[in-house]
Amino acid sequence: MGFLFNVGDKVVYPMHGAGIIESIEEKEILGESQRYYIMRLPLGDMKVMIPMNNVNSIGLREVVDEATITEVIQRLGEGDPDVSNNWNRRYRANLDKMKSGDIHDMADVVRCLMLREREKGLSTGERKMLENARQILISEMVLAKEIDENQAFGLLDQVIQENERASGC
Repeated sequence: MGFLFNVGDKVVYPMHGAGIIESIEEKEILGESQRYYIMRLPLGDMKVMIPMNNVNSIGLREVVDEATITEVIQRLGEGDPDVSNNWNRRYRANLDKMKSGDIHDMADVVRCLMLREREKGLSTGERKMLENARQILISEMVLAKEIDENQAFGLLDQVIQENERASGC
């Protein structure tokens, strides 16, 4: 079985965030032996075991390059998102975007929820979703731009605040 990723690769695990593959190990769980990527997530210093035979179905992918991060930052600064006023529809649409693992979709979720939070406030579920989406986006920014977590949070907040001033929110 060939390896899609190698030790040291920077990857994104949708709904969890970006991290670095530290090792490839064979583990026996519930009597079944499988090979796993052991990935360390720098934010929260958590380790995740990812079954190698599920990599394609879960959407594990490489961290984007710095040029893509620049595009994402520009996207965060774009005008007001076109989103449903219906909480349930908006929540499901944002959850689908997060599950996609696409960084542009993640940026849309963060932008939408940050602007909505400042305009009208968020429900508890959407506030939790915003925090998760921000963490996932920040984790990829940290690895792609090789900056620390505080710098990435500052950059994200700055872009959203500039968008608010430009749109008069």
